Amino acid sequence: MKTLISTDDLNSRKKFETYLDIVRDRFVPSECRKIGDGRFRAHIEGVDIGGMLITRSSFNGQAVDTTPSTIRRHDKHDKLSVIIRLSGTAHSRQYDRAVVQQPGDLVVFDSNKPLAFEYPASTSSLFIEIPRELLEGPLGAAPLFAGLSVPASLPGASLVRTFFDDLIRVNRQMSPDTAERMTRIGTDLIVASLAERLAQETPRPLQGTVIVQRAKAYVEAHLGDPTLDPPQLAAATGVSLRHLQQLFHERGQPIADWLWQRRLEAAARRLSDPGHAHLSIGALAYGCGFVSQAHFARRFKDRYGVTPSEYRRTAPAPTA
Repeated sequence: MKTLISTDDLNSRKKFETYLDIVRDRFVPSECRKIGDGRFRAHIEGVDIGGMLITRSSFNGQAVDTTPSTIRRHDKHDKLSVIIRLSGTAHSRQYDRAVVQQPGDLVVFDSNKPLAFEYPASTSSLFIEIPRELLEGPLGAAPLFAGLSVPASLPGASLVRTFFDDLIRVNRQMSPDTAERMTRIGTDLIVASLAERLAQETPRPLQGTVIVQRAKAYVEAHLGDPTLDPPQLAAATGVSLRHLQQLFHERGQPIADWLWQRRLEAAARRLSDPGHAHLSIGALAYGCGFVSQAHFARRFKDRYGVTPSEYRRTAPAPTA
């Protein structure tokens, strides 16, 4: 990682303004103030791996507030922040969730909502900036999980920390394509750890329903991915394939059948939509996750009784 600032004293105006510029760039604009006596110390390192902004920071007593005013000044509204506490403790509050983060804990914060942080003593953390849709797609809207601490005692949090420690260590040895694939794996691990934590928040009788809803939301967000299959869906949802299969079976439909049903329904909507009339049958099929036009045509006729071309000619346009 590249050192962005390292100082034992930020009391001079010039140094403090440099520090704030880095905070605005790597995090979001915030109101910062020192806690306690003595010098304020800070060390911030940063790296961009596969398009993912990763920052490691250390400092002593400090309070940080993201307010409606500072929120209006940043351009990271499409991002969420994942923080892994490396050492020390931190107090945070967002969405009425007040938590004390211990070493190894993982927390996601919504950059669009007020946030209060306090670091009573020296602490260090790893900050990971992730596109909002990559977490909200499989997990639901940010208020469901933002500000919720995933403790280091859960396997998911431990895996995330180990993965990103190793990713930072070897990133210079990776090609751009490999780095991008690795960051996607890291995002999937974060999703799985949050799903593991959310399951603890839900009464047991409702946990199965929440898991199925999360799986279905993930499918809707990734319907065009031809590699999406039950094992990948289980991994993204944070449960075993066997457990996910059981939950879908209890609701009367195997995972694979439901996945193909959603792809076919999406294709049927697009075939009847004038806005997609410029697309060839093959392009439309690929956009709904089918690996070949022949495979799509066969499955489509089995379900709807006509070929995709016939359906396009006769189906009424969808209503608003």
